[in-house]
Amino acid sequence: MVQIFAHRGFSGYYPENTMLAFQKVAEETAANGIELDIQLTKDGEIVIMHDEKLDRTTNGSGWLKDYTLEELKTLSVGVNVKGFFPRQTIPTLREYFTWLKTTNLITNIELKTSVFEYEGIEEKLIGMVKEFGLEEQIWYSSFNHYTIAKIKKLMPEAKCGLLMDTWLMNVGAYAASQGAATINACSFFCCKEGVAADLHAHNVGLQAWTPNDAELMQELIDAGVDVLITNYPDIAAKVLDR
Repeated sequence: MVQIFAHRGFSGYYPENTMLAFQKVAEETAANGIELDIQLTKDGEIVIMHDEKLDRTTNGSGWLKDYTLEELKTLSVGVNVKGFFPRQTIPTLREYFTWLKTTNLITNIELKTSVFEYEGIEEKLIGMVKEFGLEEQIWYSSFNHYTIAKIKKLMPEAKCGLLMDTWLMNVGAYAASQGAATINACSFFCCKEGVAADLHAHNVGLQAWTPNDAELMQELIDAGVDVLITNYPDIAAKVLDR
């Protein structure tokens, strides 16, 4: 069965990577899970945000890593989104996990370690997952495949996805060699004939980001993808007749 993951929460209609966007997934969609991004603050707290810089989605500026959590909490998130919403702040992963425990949703956590490695983020993340008892609900992904190797070392049973935005050859053999559960790739690569079959032959799943229209979603389903990571889980549900 193809699964639906809400990309940065229900980000097609609500400010991305906010508690509002996450809560709306549970309240308004038939999604199986949520995809989100984590980074570390200056004082070592795990927070949820996609961009390394604050400028696009908040009323702040500069690198997130140069601010303490207390400083980041003074900022408003969603300044790039039209509409009227309750004021949103950058969530901590602890806040998110507290809410997630009340749901059955899977969460695909992308570790944003490609620009800054955020030393120790893997240990902090695994420690918090174990603290909250969320081992069965958390999946892991990163464009930095060294990060995924660290996660697998810390938690061998972890379900990990290798993020990629390149047209990698022999992708099934590569993913299997790294102990990956999935390849998480751009939609156009996922549509390429033979990709899904190659991965499935190696017992590896295929996640596609970020299809946001029904036609592309259907193409991906026909191509054999296992997960649609989309800003519009409501559209995906209609395509899948849920």
